[in-house]
Amino acid sequence: MFGSHLSIAGGLHNALLEAQRLGMETVQVFTANQRQWKSKPLTEEQITEWRRVRRETDIDQVVSHDSYLINLASPKPETWEKSVALFRDEWLRCESLGIQHVVTHPGSHLGEGEAQGLRRVAKALNQLHRDLPGLKLVTCLEVTAGQGTNLGHTFEHLRQIIDQTREPERLAVCLDTAHMLAAGYDLTSERGARRVLQELDEVLGIDRVRVIHMNDSKTPRGSRVDRHAHIGHGHVALDAFRVIVRKRAFRLVPKVLETAKDEAPDGRPWDVVNLETLRELAGRRPKPRSGSA
Repeated sequence: MFGSHLSIAGGLHNALLEAQRLGMETVQVFTANQRQWKSKPLTEEQITEWRRVRRETDIDQVVSHDSYLINLASPKPETWEKSVALFRDEWLRCESLGIQHVVTHPGSHLGEGEAQGLRRVAKALNQLHRDLPGLKLVTCLEVTAGQGTNLGHTFEHLRQIIDQTREPERLAVCLDTAHMLAAGYDLTSERGARRVLQELDEVLGIDRVRVIHMNDSKTPRGSRVDRHAHIGHGHVALDAFRVIVRKRAFRLVPKVLETAKDEAPDGRPWDVVNLETLRELAGRRPKPRSGSA
C-alpha cells in the first residue's frame, strides 16, 4: 500500500484527488496549517466533500501528520499545555474525517533529560485518552533522527512512552527509513535491515507498526541529521528498502513518501518515480495513473 504526503491546498479533498491521479493507494495529509497554533474548525461542507471524494477515489487508508509546533515533551508549562490542546484538536479533526492514524513526533526535552521528556509525553497522552474516550483514531509515535534534544530516536524511547500510558492499545509506531538511518540503525544493507526489523520486533513488536515513511537519507548512518532524499539517491540501500516493502507483516501498512515535490530528470513527478521504484522492489507492477501528470 503506497502513497505520499500531499497538499490540501484548495480543500482537503484535493489531496485524495491528487493521490488518485498519481496512482496511489494511500495518502498522508495535514488536516490544518501545520505552523499555526489556531485553526478554523472544519465545516460540515468540508467534511461532507471529503467523505464523498474519499468514497469515489476508494482511498480508504488515510494518515494525518500532526503540527510541527506540537511538543508534548516540553518542560515549559505554557508550551506543553498549548501542545496538548492542539493535539486534541487534531484528534477531533481526524475523527470527524474518519482518519484512522495520526503520526506525531515524541518531541524535544530541551535539555531537561530524556526520562523527564518521555514522562511528559506519556502524561499528555494519558490526559488526552481520559478526555477523549472511544475514539477510533490510533496515535503513531514516529521514530526520529535524534537531532538536538529530540526524543524518539531509539525503539526503547517509544517503548517507554507506551509502557507509561494507561491505554497502550491506542498507540502504535511510525517508522521512517531516513530517520532510522540517521539515528544509527543499519539500513545500509539487506542484512542490516533484517537485523533492524528483528530488533524492532523484540523491543516494540512488529504488529505495532501502522505507518511507514519511505524516505531515503541525504546524510549517512548515525549523522542524527534529518534530510530526506529520493529513493535510491541517498544512503539507505535499495536492498534495505526491498526488505521492508516485502515484509509480509507490512503488506497492508500505509507506506508514505515524504520527499520533494519536483520533477525527475525524465519530466515525471518524483512521487511517481519513487513509487515506481518501491513497487518494483516489492515485486509489483506499477499502478496506472488516472489522467496525465
